[in-house]
Amino acid sequence: MSNTETLVLAGGCFWCTESVYKEVRGVLDVESGYSNGQETAPTYEQVCTGRTGCAEVVKLVYDPAQVSTRQILEIFFAVHDPTQLDRQGSDVGTQYRSGIYFTTPAQRQVAEDLIREATRDGLYDAPIVTEVAPLAHYFPAEDYHQDFFEKNPTQGYCMAVAAPKVAKFRKTFRELARA
Repeated sequence: MSNTETLVLAGGCFWCTESVYKEVRGVLDVESGYSNGQETAPTYEQVCTGRTGCAEVVKLVYDPAQVSTRQILEIFFAVHDPTQLDRQGSDVGTQYRSGIYFTTPAQRQVAEDLIREATRDGLYDAPIVTEVAPLAHYFPAEDYHQDFFEKNPTQGYCMAVAAPKVAKFRKTFRELARA
């Protein structure tokens, strides 16, 4: 069996982030969940209050021989706005913050390098506010959140928000899409 790595990303609503990474070659498992807050085993309703400190996240298990941490994070920065503090579009609250929750020192270094490069190169009109921190207190989301876009492609939010992110991934990262 090949070596795998785990990385957890917060890029706004987990339905959108999950829908993109399910399309990435080398990503072996994608699970929506909650992390980096104070609550133990929070529910969606608790996280939505913004009082748990948890972010909506996706946990990625990937094969670095097929897709690198850098490529995973390049996709992340392309499909969400890392300059929006505690929000993504109309989703507002700390649970929708931008975050990279690493499980290895090398992942942390790649994240910090990408942020430094994007800042140096002026890729965004505002400062990047993405939190980079060790993964803490991860809990899977409820079953009905898993594979949400795949199961509900015509749901309004999926059509308006998730589908354009998937389309952007397919166009921008064609070489990383599953065959």
